[in-house]
Amino acid sequence: MRVVVAGASGLIGTALVSHLESVGHQVVRLVRDPGSRAEGARFWSPATGEIDDDAFDGIDGVVNLAGAGIGDRRWNERRKRELHQSRVAATELLVEAMGAAAAPPAVLVAGSAVGFYGDRGDEELNEQAGSGTGFLPSLAADWEAAAAEAQNAGIRVAMARTGLVVADNAPFLARMLPLFKLGLGGPLGRGRQWWPWIALEDEVKALAFLLESDLSGPVNLCAPNPVTNQEFARMLASVLRRPAVLAVPRFGPRLLLGRELADGLLFSSTRAIPEALTDSGFEFRHPDLVPALKELLR
Repeated sequence: MRVVVAGASGLIGTALVSHLESVGHQVVRLVRDPGSRAEGARFWSPATGEIDDDAFDGIDGVVNLAGAGIGDRRWNERRKRELHQSRVAATELLVEAMGAAAAPPAVLVAGSAVGFYGDRGDEELNEQAGSGTGFLPSLAADWEAAAAEAQNAGIRVAMARTGLVVADNAPFLARMLPLFKLGLGGPLGRGRQWWPWIALEDEVKALAFLLESDLSGPVNLCAPNPVTNQEFARMLASVLRRPAVLAVPRFGPRLLLGRELADGLLFSSTRAIPEALTDSGFEFRHPDLVPALKELLR
């Protein structure tokens, strides 16, 4: 396949491009610097609505992972608009250009997030569960709605609702590890909130699977065995052979990140399960967290 990847320089995108090329696919990267066009790259600018006319010529599939980092800095109204534009406007640009191609790609794998479901306590959430309330669920819903417009051009659309990606350079884990290595880690608040997670290797292979399968609509990209934040902290500490008894009061992250961001990203409980993937025969290499962490931190 010839595959366009938007967001190819990010954590997931870099690993995905490497995987796709390793199994024989040809990757076309979308880049935002017109001077950095290399072989296999095309220019686009979601901010100005520009994209190379030939970006989708001869393309079989598209993976859209573009979007500003949700937790990179505190939220205010301006930052929320940036997060929205970087996802929704970028997706609208891609979909318009794909539909205008002489032969539109057959499939769009559209980035999304389990944040779609919002804070749902212990409720088990498959792909049929509805959207939650708040900024993150609204953002994810708008992101998916923009991608769904590609169906009007006869393109199969799969929405990849990704959980916390466990990788050595994942931002959330990079922030946790120094404290846990010092024996100062622990659960956030009571730690009862569910954290749907997925190993980077499984994330990448699931995205590739969505390119080649016949799945459409929302697909949860998270391991089949989600854990609570308390369990995550205990398992991470055990792999590092450190204690994990110092709970972090809720006011700490709220003070550091702002109440809305901390509550939406760290204290929200989302017990998502990958029903669509498992029912379609996808096999996780890392269904359980402890072996995944051991391989990562060895």
